[in-house]
Amino acid sequence: MAPKPFQSTAKRLFKGLVILEVVGVIGAYGLFHKMNTSQDFRNSMNRMLPSVLEVYYKSNEMAGIYGIRESDTAAWSTEE
Repeated sequence: MAPKPFQSTAKRLFKGLVILEVVGVIGAYGLFHKMNTSQDFRNSMNRMLPSVLEVYYKSNEMAGIYGIRESDTAAWSTEE
């Protein structure tokens, strides 16, 4: 018996959503890793998308990691 067309479409849609979710999680981790390892990248994120940098700072503070914001501010204020 052949599968119903609706089941086939639903399966493809579900697979597409799962793949999209996995790509999003990998992208978010990549962005976090880049911000976590490079102060220069955080500086460029501060200029381009300060709200994303704020989320980075807040997530670290919620995890109990403090001082990144202060060290970045001190380093960036001496550069200019």
